[in-house]
Amino acid sequence: MKRFYITRIAPLVLASVLLFYSCQKSFLNKPVTGALSVAVLSTPAGLSQTLVGAYAALQRNQVSVWDAAPDNWIYGTVAGGDAHKGSNSGDQAGIDPIATGAEDPSNGFFNSVWLENYEGVTRANSVLKLIPQIPGLTPLVVTQTTAEAKFLRAHFYFELRRFFKMVPYVDEKTVDPNQPNTMDIYPQIEADFAYAYANLAEKPADIGRVNKWAAASYLAKVYMYEKKFAQAKALYDVITVSGVNSGGIPYGLLPKYKDNFYGATKNNMETVFSIQQVANDGTNSINNSNNGDMLNFPYNSPFRCCGFLQPTQELANSFRTDATGLPLIYTHNDLANLVKNDQGVAATDPFTPDSGPLDPRIDWTMGRRGIPYLDWGPHPGVSWIRDQPSAGPYSPIKNVYYQSTDAAFSDQHLWAPGTANPVNIIRYADVLLMAAEAEAQIGSLDKAESYVNMVRARAANPISWAYNYKDATNPTGGYTNVPAANYVISVYPVGYFSASGQTKSLDAVYFERKIELAMEGHRFFDLARWGLSVTMLNAYFKFEGTSTPGAYGSQNTGSAGTSDVAGATFTAGHEYFPIPQAQIDLSTKNGKTVLKQIPPYPGS
Repeated sequence: MKRFYITRIAPLVLASVLLFYSCQKSFLNKPVTGALSVAVLSTPAGLSQTLVGAYAALQRNQVSVWDAAPDNWIYGTVAGGDAHKGSNSGDQAGIDPIATGAEDPSNGFFNSVWLENYEGVTRANSVLKLIPQIPGLTPLVVTQTTAEAKFLRAHFYFELRRFFKMVPYVDEKTVDPNQPNTMDIYPQIEADFAYAYANLAEKPADIGRVNKWAAASYLAKVYMYEKKFAQAKALYDVITVSGVNSGGIPYGLLPKYKDNFYGATKNNMETVFSIQQVANDGTNSINNSNNGDMLNFPYNSPFRCCGFLQPTQELANSFRTDATGLPLIYTHNDLANLVKNDQGVAATDPFTPDSGPLDPRIDWTMGRRGIPYLDWGPHPGVSWIRDQPSAGPYSPIKNVYYQSTDAAFSDQHLWAPGTANPVNIIRYADVLLMAAEAEAQIGSLDKAESYVNMVRARAANPISWAYNYKDATNPTGGYTNVPAANYVISVYPVGYFSASGQTKSLDAVYFERKIELAMEGHRFFDLARWGLSVTMLNAYFKFEGTSTPGAYGSQNTGSAGTSDVAGATFTAGHEYFPIPQAQIDLSTKNGKTVLKQIPPYPGS
């Protein structure tokens, strides 16, 4: 089966379905330069290319780069407390208020997210509007193309819904795109995913296209956000038994956790919905090479740039286990349990990594001094950190490419690297943990436990601990089976959830999502849908902004400095981001703005 690289071709969309997302009002009254006419596109080939253009919008780099990166590293990971912004305080300053719960409608980062997702909506609507204008299409082509376009439209609208809560809905039949944001669009999202689930092929012609089970999984995810646990559970009961990826491979967990994040092992049994990336595609750019993460590599390192997205100490502590290998859900931030780090320790001074029990996923999630950083050798510490007092001592790792295969899976055509590593929107571990949550809410605690244990059993498999490394003692690289740290991890004992009760079982599911999916853009949105944002994020701000520097100082001889989240506070209502002021201003009709701000933001 051939691969389907969705970002290599980005055809122009139809001028007739443009939305109101220009920076100038006059944009709506001008033809799009170079836009293709309906006559040109009204062929099977034109329809195919228009659909490819809709897939291309998944990259969310049509009007921005990292502002609206499809893995939501700013909004899901940094805002959720998995990571500091990184770099230094003056770099990409628009991220700082997002990281500290101080969002404002004028922040251009939110406008970028709005623009990129409505670009995707527009492209999907272009496909749906074009279909009836092409004679001779077979019913199979009509159904499959419609289902793919509706899946993509639902994805973009789901992103808009969970970002901004109240957004305008425009479909292929809408005449005036300047619509109000007065209705909840979840029913429309559900309808599109339901259509896709009912009509998509189980095994499409190309890997990279969405399939029936990706639609089922996404629909179940929407149900979870709506707290429709019974509907979600019913779907998960089917998905976990019958689901396959777009290559026809039954869903399952990869033996090696790390293979979810590597260009050479993408489109695997754990892939449910992934945005395809490709390195060195001949364009002499990294636009198709995960450029949304181009800032997120260690600073002053072989990767050149730029020191953003530094994992937090709070996240590191979350990987601490007890002597039996179970997580410390409620006590991981106690002083006795903190993971040792090299904050304030000079690169030339000796440092011994933490020797206590740890979940091995920590070292496939963050770079720690003295621990192998993929196959680049041991992480050197502060020499790879741009501003350690502000953002701590850790580096991201899930987005990073390997030294041994950098020619194939990295792209060096710009001042910061791109990669062929996939952007996982939904992977099967995510599905299992959502299923566990649904079971814990309205089903069986024993079944919830079994789903969580499937995820933990993979992490506990020593085959998943093997490290790539390359240093003076091993100049050719290769795997070592010597654990890099004191890994102690186990599954929950049979009956643990039932004995613990629903509340503690849900806490265990929530915590497992935190560590399994860490740094993958989920955390902020999970906290928001659970109703835990105020409690959890304020605890995080207190620890990471106040307690952590003291804890650093208690472990090490160096000074701690001031955290970039010191003094931050999260207030109720900020579970959603503000409607961009630029969009409100542009929506003016008859002297009044059509779009309305959501509470508690200014102008609501």
